[in-house]
Amino acid sequence: MQMKTFLEEAAGLLGARGLTSDAGSMAPWLTDWRGRYHGRACAMALPRSTEEVAKLVALCARYRVPVVPQGGNSGMSGGATPDASGNALLLSLRRMDTIRSLDREARQITCDAGVILQTLQEAALAEDLRFPLTLGGRGSATVGGLVSTNAGGTQVLRHGSMRAQVLGLEAVLANGEILDALVPLKKDNRGFDLKQLLIGSEGTLGIVTAATLRLVSPVGGRMVAWAGVDDVRQARQLLLRLQEHAPEKLEGFEIMPAQAINAVRDYLPGARLPLAGNHPWHVLIELVHASQEESRVKGEMESLLSGALESDLIGDATIAANEAQAEHFWTLRDSISAAERAIGPAMQHDISVPVAGMAEFIARAIPLVEARFPGTRATAFGHMGDGNVHFHVLAPAGAEPGVWESEVGQPISRFVHDLVTSEGGSISAEHGIGQMKRDELGRTGDPVHLALMQTVKAALDPQGILNPGKLVPVATGGGNP
Repeated sequence: MQMKTFLEEAAGLLGARGLTSDAGSMAPWLTDWRGRYHGRACAMALPRSTEEVAKLVALCARYRVPVVPQGGNSGMSGGATPDASGNALLLSLRRMDTIRSLDREARQITCDAGVILQTLQEAALAEDLRFPLTLGGRGSATVGGLVSTNAGGTQVLRHGSMRAQVLGLEAVLANGEILDALVPLKKDNRGFDLKQLLIGSEGTLGIVTAATLRLVSPVGGRMVAWAGVDDVRQARQLLLRLQEHAPEKLEGFEIMPAQAINAVRDYLPGARLPLAGNHPWHVLIELVHASQEESRVKGEMESLLSGALESDLIGDATIAANEAQAEHFWTLRDSISAAERAIGPAMQHDISVPVAGMAEFIARAIPLVEARFPGTRATAFGHMGDGNVHFHVLAPAGAEPGVWESEVGQPISRFVHDLVTSEGGSISAEHGIGQMKRDELGRTGDPVHLALMQTVKAALDPQGILNPGKLVPVATGGGNP
């Protein structure tokens, strides 16, 4: 009866379009992007404004109804999927998709949490500006989700993660109050920077409803190159050379093993590999430039690659002849995860170690994993320049999806996470903890760090209604708030 009353009041608050309990309408949003987590919900709310979110959360607090906030449902750790109880309200922010303002002179944009990344990028470009964060899911990822997970992407090397882009924030707290910190100030010493606490908190401390973000100057163009190297250590040396000679222009540096690129070739219709011959590792490089600098930057790229060839640092290289070819290079990189998923089950790890030690970590960890778990194939690809790679372990041929992950996959993840932790690294570099890594964070995390997280969660969400079961490990001395 209490749930019935809650739903009636919620429907009265949001209207017919703002709340649904229809199973068909909710179904696509109750499974995570990877298809690993399936949940249930008492209803799905689709508010249109921060005020509606605030009133709804206050109602949830009164009835003690758990709230699971969700943006584009493109997360990688099950952080936006409710549990199987059916007691939670799925709070979708997709209808909150207004760009509130764009100040060209200040290079700032303020937008609702439901604005899609691609829409944000297009709005900035229309004003001859650029939002300096992008990722493969830019057509579905939302501002609220990017902020809540402190998303990374391929431009972190030059511009930093989402945390570096957020100038101001608006969020609804667990009691329904609105934290309004949207106005950016260069200097503000009035105590804690609360927006930084909410960034990366995955909706467990507050629900992000809007953000003010920094914009940067657009690039006149880019030079995109593809190189083949013999091992990952050579890739690291190539990175150092680029950082020494073109530090202000280097915006992308991605490493990819041959097995991943070959999988993309087999998976992607019309895929053409940039280089002939066999190269154990591939490197994707992007230098950006102003319009008048194109010929000079092209010369710099050619000179850098020629020098690397002469010193046997790379085996071969090519520079994209035009924008279409440059985009094809990036499509190859962005298709690795989908290509691997088509092959069969795998355990994906989004890890980071200190940048200087990443090459040695990869070289050491891959054979250790494959020796410990015979028949598997370990692969690492991604953003070497910021110390973050996607370390995937593919199942042996014929492994049964679902069964293999539960029987063998979890020990693999524990082994990989132990290797990462021993290097002082992180088991979650840019995809968040969600429900997938919560227990592993509790197992591998520093006890003081974990205790502080639990204390903050208890203080800001004493009833434990905000995205329960995500991010914050269960306290060893009692229940998780």
